[in-house]
Amino acid sequence: MPREEECKCEGGLPGWLATFADLMSLLLTFFVLLLSFSNQDVQKFKDMLGSIKEAFGVQIQRKEADYTAFSPTKFERKDIKIDQSVKQILGMVLQLKAMLEQNSNLKKYVHVSSDDNGILVRVSSGVMFDPGDAKIKPQAYPILDKVIKILKENNFDLVVRGHTDDRPVHSKKFPSNWELSAARAAAAARYIIEKGGINPARVKAVGYADTRPLVPNTSEANRALNRRVEFYFKRPEVESW
Repeated sequence: MPREEECKCEGGLPGWLATFADLMSLLLTFFVLLLSFSNQDVQKFKDMLGSIKEAFGVQIQRKEADYTAFSPTKFERKDIKIDQSVKQILGMVLQLKAMLEQNSNLKKYVHVSSDDNGILVRVSSGVMFDPGDAKIKPQAYPILDKVIKILKENNFDLVVRGHTDDRPVHSKKFPSNWELSAARAAAAARYIIEKGGINPARVKAVGYADTRPLVPNTSEANRALNRRVEFYFKRPEVESW
């Protein structure tokens, strides 16, 4: 009887299995590299998750308030960092308000506020000048002396702004509110420079007449608010002042 032919089979793994194994190895290497390149920051992940919750309207109750006290107290947050210039501005505001609290007469006519770049001290013109005049009253000297003290103790520039109400002024010395407001601002600036020995490059005087009212000029009380002199202390690094 004829001898049966032996079955010829290729040795090793099938070709498709080797290709599949190479593909899996490459994919595993790729994901390992991705994992090694990524930064596993748990806190960032929690912050991102919180942002997503807020975006979808999930209410979050904060356990600790963001207190930013300016003097060390047990209620002060240690993780809140305030810029040094902001601390300086807020410290000056507190000093000015404390000064006003000690003088009840000035408190009625002086208002202190602040923004990101500086401090605004608003003074009623009636405290500093007689109607239609630009000569400083003696009772305004304590206010101007306080302005001088602030300039000497802090690295701030000063803008003195004169404002009037809408009633026209007609005099030989001041033909309009423009001249009157500018003269009042210049008089205050001159006193500060000469009395305090302040560098004139740090002081600017501007007259706005009745172009920037605080409230509508519809009553005598409103006009009294609009007649004012403003002292704006501004950080010198701010270009436009």
